[in-house]
Amino acid sequence: MIFSENEKRYLTGHLLGRLATIGPAGAPMNHAVACWVDADTGVVQVGGPALGSSAKARNVAADPRVSIVIDDIQDEAVGPDGQRGRGLEIRGHAELVSVDQPLFDGFTSEALRIRPRRILSWNVDGPGSRNRNV
Repeated sequence: MIFSENEKRYLTGHLLGRLATIGPAGAPMNHAVACWVDADTGVVQVGGPALGSSAKARNVAADPRVSIVIDDIQDEAVGPDGQRGRGLEIRGHAELVSVDQPLFDGFTSEALRIRPRRILSWNVDGPGSRNRNV
């Protein structure tokens, strides 16, 4: 199992993330993105309008290493020392694929499909962090 039951519930309820790709000069580029996670297979899909011609797609074609963070802040403490933040960082490799239908209205029929290699989770499975290779 790639994700714990708590992580699955968390990911299926959060559709906004920040995708980091590696730009042409080797510097990281960060993009706010809409995302969908298949909690059973662990595959993350990122969609968008005109995704195939975006900097994200060009960056992934040149270097498929990516990282996506899906997180939020709670009203009450959920972690040690009163931490209110919780979320996951999923590192892996991405590829541009065609999908049967767009992830959301207004998006093209393309998606960046991310296959996780490493997952960092904080305050989702209770207080504290959990890091693992998959």
